[in-house]
Amino acid sequence: MFLKVQLPWNVVIPAENLDAKGLMLQKAIVIRLMDEFATKKATKDLGYFLAVTTLDKVGEGKVRQNTGDVMFPVVFSGITFKLYRGEILEGVVHKVFKHGVLLRCGPVENICRIINICLRRINAFFLNDMPSKIEKDVVVRFIVIGTKWLEADREFQALVSLDGDYLGLIA
Repeated sequence: MFLKVQLPWNVVIPAENLDAKGLMLQKAIVIRLMDEFATKKATKDLGYFLAVTTLDKVGEGKVRQNTGDVMFPVVFSGITFKLYRGEILEGVVHKVFKHGVLLRCGPVENICRIINICLRRINAFFLNDMPSKIEKDVVVRFIVIGTKWLEADREFQALVSLDGDYLGLIA
């Protein structure tokens, strides 16, 4: 699910990037904010950070004594993506294993579908009760059974199911 969030952040602008003109300063703040936002990747509560949409407020800068850099408290709006239990989504199969497949959905790389169905080793694809096959690069609709936050990797893993009405391979 996509979420619109409003977040406080501290942006540090190096002394050499400071300019008397406010427009250049605001540009430097936005560029620095976007760089830091992109490297943060995700949080457990908000999910994956996708985009900064607006810079809502820039507070008064405080000079750091040792470096001369200036720290600006800012508030911005952005878009995040987080999986929720019971949510129905679409994803692309990127790995096929003996007991299941791994899917990708948006920024989530590790969506696991455990399957107790026949594996054809010739082409490495799964067959379920339908005559269609689930193999690498096909799109499937699934329901999220559960998610797990991995703090060390700053990412989520999800367990999903293809069992249910209108779920499975998308033609």
